Amino acid sequence: MVVLHCLVKWLGWNVILGKACSSEMAMLSNFFLNESWTFRSFGRDVVSGSNLLLRLLRFQVICGAGIALAMVLLNLFYRYLGVNLYAANLLAILLVTFWNFWMNALFNWGGDRKSKGSAALQNPPPVAVRRAEDP
Repeated sequence: MVVLHCLVKWLGWNVILGKACSSEMAMLSNFFLNESWTFRSFGRDVVSGSNLLLRLLRFQVICGAGIALAMVLLNLFYRYLGVNLYAANLLAILLVTFWNFWMNALFNWGGDRKSKGSAALQNPPPVAVRRAEDP
């Protein structure tokens, strides 16, 4: 939001262009945070540069769709519904965050999980149910 504020209020950029640039900066930092923290166990076995670049490309495509969605939502909330710029941006970010995480978990790092053959994550063992009459 700081980047959006600087671009729109200080530099006089159009809201949509400012949103696109600030979103790209956020996407790059999010990719590397996901790679090193959130999904680190999925990336450790796939350390070659080409696989990293492929994940980055998939991440960019998925989140690029998220940016487009965020721009539509920001424009809707800010221009048409009269919501404050920062509240509208926060709402758009929150909605698109769920989209980005879900899609990347399924199609980006989730693909690495399947190729590793981690059946335990895909098919967890059944949970033992204790009946009332069991000691």
